[in-house]
Amino acid sequence: MHVYKIGGNELSDPAFLAGLAQAVTASDEPVTIVHGGGKAIADLQAKLGLETVKVDGLRVTDAESLAAAEMVLSGQANKLIVKALLAAGVDAVGLSGVDGGLLKCRKKQHPTADLGLVGEIVQVRAELVEMLAERGLTAVLSPISLGYDGQTYNVNADEAASAVALALEADVLHFISNVPGVIYKGAVLAELTPPQTEDFIAHGVIKDGMVPKVRSALEAVSKGIPQARIGNLDGLMQGIGTVFTNSVCS
Repeated sequence: MHVYKIGGNELSDPAFLAGLAQAVTASDEPVTIVHGGGKAIADLQAKLGLETVKVDGLRVTDAESLAAAEMVLSGQANKLIVKALLAAGVDAVGLSGVDGGLLKCRKKQHPTADLGLVGEIVQVRAELVEMLAERGLTAVLSPISLGYDGQTYNVNADEAASAVALALEADVLHFISNVPGVIYKGAVLAELTPPQTEDFIAHGVIKDGMVPKVRSALEAVSKGIPQARIGNLDGLMQGIGTVFTNSVCS
């Protein structure tokens, strides 16, 4: 099993969606997709007069912001990907973490801020995704998740992808966005270790939305995923980007 995490910035680009569908078709392993929708969420929040606030790349979420995130992620963004896959002949089904209790979470704690209705995943109903894969269906997952308290929570898509990959015992976790990898001094870093990553975060080389992405990659490989890769769609097709492996993180 391969898990693709798709950034939200690319979902308005039909060429990207067509390329993603081609990559899924060409994969020699079943694929599960977890997606974000950051730009579209920010655009909808702006139209609704809601302020976008982030802490360490994580979106602070109140009730109104959660409603906007759920509309974008579980509605618009999810179905854009599903439609593109179906158009390419990939049998796909779109779900949110709420459906079937697929992603169960608790409120996420942060050392310096209250993130509001932001969750961290505690349990993944892996057998549901595996059942779909066994029947030839590609699952497309929105990270909106269900709390043990019955509340719906917004979960960072990078963190959700890591949790899903771990639960599915995936061979590779691909973080696919509009950047070719972690860039330092104008070049893409082929590999990163945990100490290097934390040093780059401390010095602002890795910042904003890349912070949860690299930490999710490191967490995944530290817990047993053989490889995590951060890159763009071209990098996925060519096998390049910034790679995190067990050997790198040992």
